[in-house]
Amino acid sequence: MNSWSNERRRSPRLHLQIPMFIRGTDNYGEDFLDLSKTLNISAGGAFLASSRSIEANELLSLTIPAPPPSAAGMIPASMDPIQARVRRLQAAGDMTLVGVEFLKPLD
Repeated sequence: MNSWSNERRRSPRLHLQIPMFIRGTDNYGEDFLDLSKTLNISAGGAFLASSRSIEANELLSLTIPAPPPSAAGMIPASMDPIQARVRRLQAAGDMTLVGVEFLKPLD
């Protein structure tokens, strides 16, 4: 059994693949903006797949792409970026799995 199986989560994880733009600085000091997706998400954080090499404790800005505007105008055009800190990294072939904690939990 690994140590994560004994963790108590503050909120349940949803196994959803949601597209996300990740903005941050990679291991080479280069600013980047990449389209990624979540593997799971909760009110307190997310687990993402990224093609970038990112360091632990790095601050990232996450944005969920907005759908095209509807005729009724019921969907907001955009939402504020979600600020997150990298808490866990795991290599997966040419991808990096990134566990982030949101600086402010989602409502």
